[in-house]
Amino acid sequence: MTRISPAGAPGAIAEAAEALRRGEVIAIPTETVYGLAVLPQEEPLDRLLAAKHRSADKGIQLLINSVDQAEGVALLTDGARRLAARFWPGGLTIVLRRRGDVLVPHQLGGGRPTLGLRLPDHEVPRALASLLGPLAASSANISGEPDATTAERVAESFGEEVTLILDDGPARGGTPSTVVDCSAADASPRILREGAVSADDIAGALR
Repeated sequence: MTRISPAGAPGAIAEAAEALRRGEVIAIPTETVYGLAVLPQEEPLDRLLAAKHRSADKGIQLLINSVDQAEGVALLTDGARRLAARFWPGGLTIVLRRRGDVLVPHQLGGGRPTLGLRLPDHEVPRALASLLGPLAASSANISGEPDATTAERVAESFGEEVTLILDDGPARGGTPSTVVDCSAADASPRILREGAVSADDIAGALR
């Protein structure tokens, strides 16, 4: 049975962390939309992908709590640092080349040597990333369907495939993050998806 718990309730973060340690798929609020989250391990990632009906070749982003966490798994280019300084925490996912000494499940990069990283402007994912390390996360919707902006919509979409939903009311933004590829040090950053951060703002930060 899916449990919906107020995100600000005493013990909510600890309950969510324990569910993640057990390998469960949970739903968490961010400032953009609700997301499904798991630890970045093969079996939980398979459960997340199955719940979303999502192809493994698309990759799954990591939610982090600091630039230091990003540097622990990926190589930050100059463009990435400029964008992170301007838009993190916030609705920007930066695609970076994975560090050579870091092994991650293939589902995270979709078979590519890159990772999508985001530092959310929301205390729930950052608190969980502080406790557990980077979290694998994807928007809480069946692939091709609208993004979930409330806990109730998450429950309607996924039922018991999600064991816990941390409810923080309607998502503040409602628009998914912008995704920018900064993985090549010798190439200009490239917008893969425009979302919460406009293309004009991205261009302005890189001037």
